[in-house]
Amino acid sequence: MIDDDTAREQIVTAADRLFYGRGVQAVGMDAVRAAAGVSLKRIYALFPSKDDLVVAVLQHRTQRWNAGILAATAAVGDPRDKLLAVFDFLAGWFVEEDFRGCAFINSFGELGALSPRVATTVRDQKSSFQDYVAALVHDAGAPANLAPQLAILAEGAQTTAAIAGRPDAAHQARDAAATLIEVALRPAPTPA
Repeated sequence: MIDDDTAREQIVTAADRLFYGRGVQAVGMDAVRAAAGVSLKRIYALFPSKDDLVVAVLQHRTQRWNAGILAATAAVGDPRDKLLAVFDFLAGWFVEEDFRGCAFINSFGELGALSPRVATTVRDQKSSFQDYVAALVHDAGAPANLAPQLAILAEGAQTTAAIAGRPDAAHQARDAAATLIEVALRPAPTPA
């Protein structure tokens, strides 16, 4: 018999793949059981409700997202380039075969009005991303108001890429971000 940590990982991995591919509400717990190879009794012992499982999947996604963004920004040295690396990360993600948009936005759209826990988990992830962008903006020496502008570009690119099927949305958002960054970092004119 597998230990609880291994079972939890199998369940979350299977549920993540199913929820992301088909939507949370379209996937029953029997499908999760079959994909995870774990009995329903064990699933419900580890996740007493589907809500608990959805939150665990979103927390798992948060870890993956954070690791991807950190790796993308760590790969470049210049603070300005770190801001643009966020969009490079998105460009790589948007061309993945199983790309279906942002799992957080998708989950919020399906369950945000029904599940306060899911809504809170999604809001926490989005807030964490905004805080990370704000830290990058600070490190680049740009004004704080640039951060929400860049975060909105990234969120909009995710939605556009998913709905319109346009992976080039990351490149378009990157170009817009480069313009915003350039303007934000431009020295203020000296009074005559």
